[in-house]
Amino acid sequence: MKFGTFRHRGVERLGVAHDGDTRLFDLALAAGRAGIDGTAFASMLDLIDGGDRALDAARRLFADRVAEADLSHEVGRVELMAPLPVPRQMRDAMSFPLHILQGPRGSARLAALARGDVAEAARIAAEPLGELPEVYRQVPIYYITNRFTVGAPGSVVTWPKYSEVMDYELEFGCITKTKGTDISAARAKDHIFGFTIFNDFSARDAQRIEMAGRLGPAKGKSFNGGNVLGPWIVTYDEIGDPYRLRMQARVNGETRCDSDTSGMLYSFEEIIAHMSKDETLMPGEFIGSGTVGNGCGLETGTFLEDGDRIELDVEKIGILANEVRRQAG
Repeated sequence: MKFGTFRHRGVERLGVAHDGDTRLFDLALAAGRAGIDGTAFASMLDLIDGGDRALDAARRLFADRVAEADLSHEVGRVELMAPLPVPRQMRDAMSFPLHILQGPRGSARLAALARGDVAEAARIAAEPLGELPEVYRQVPIYYITNRFTVGAPGSVVTWPKYSEVMDYELEFGCITKTKGTDISAARAKDHIFGFTIFNDFSARDAQRIEMAGRLGPAKGKSFNGGNVLGPWIVTYDEIGDPYRLRMQARVNGETRCDSDTSGMLYSFEEIIAHMSKDETLMPGEFIGSGTVGNGCGLETGTFLEDGDRIELDVEKIGILANEVRRQAG
C-alpha cells in the first residue's frame, strides 16, 4: 500500500494514495463509517505502532470502501505533509560508492573556488577517483540527523542565512515498524514498514567548514524544513525489490541524475543489523540510503539557485518536489 499524511480542514489525517496518486482514501473517516475502532489510523506512527493487525485492517477497509467517493480527498485540495512528520529517529547512511568518492573531491573543489583559486579547482576536478577507503567496506557508516526539521512534499525550503551554497541530495530510505535489539540481517526485513524518498538538502559551505573538525554534519544539514521526506511511504510488499528502482533528480525540468538503487555497499537489512547491535531500534525510525552517485551538486559542480524547483523521482514511490528560496535581508 501507499500511505500519505495530509491536513484537511486543519486536522492531520492518514490516507492511502490511489487513482495514480491523485486521491487519498481517508482511513479514519472510513473506519467511522464502518463502525470500527479507528485509533490506529490517527497518524502514521499510530498505524506503524498497530503492527500487522492495523496494516491488515487498513487493507480491508480500503478494499471494501474505496469505491465510496466521499471517503477520498483530491490530493490537490489538501495540504500534503511529510508521510512521517516527526520520525522517532533519523539516521542517514553512506551506501553508494561513487558518491563516497566524488563527495570529498567536490568539497575540495568548492574550497579552492572559495579561495578564488580557479586553477586548483580545475586540477581537482580533473583528478582520477581513488580507491574506496576500507572503512566503508568494514561497517555501514551513518550519522544521526535532526528529526524535528522534516519538510513536506511541495514545500518551499528556506535557504539558511548563513549559507551561500545550497544543494539537493537524491536518496531513498526505509521506515522501521518493529522494536528490536541485535536484529540479524536475515530477520531485518520483518522490521521494515516501507520506503520513501529523501531530499537531504545541504548547506555545502557550512558543511565543508564543520566537517574539517571530524564531527558532524551539523549546520550543514540541520535547518528548518531541510530534511524532506515523501510524498508517500510504500510498504515492502508493494515495492518488491527495493534494490532495483530507478532514481532521477531534475532541477527546473533538467535531468541532473539518472541512476538506480542497485550497488549499495550494504542493504537496509544489513544496516539495521549493524545499527541494532546492543542498541534498540524503535518503530517509526527513518534510515536513509545516502546519496546515489551523481545525485547532488557537490559531485556535478552545479548547485542550486534561488527559486529552483527540484524533483526527486524514485520508481514505485513517486515524485518528491520542492522549491528553494533565499531569505529576504
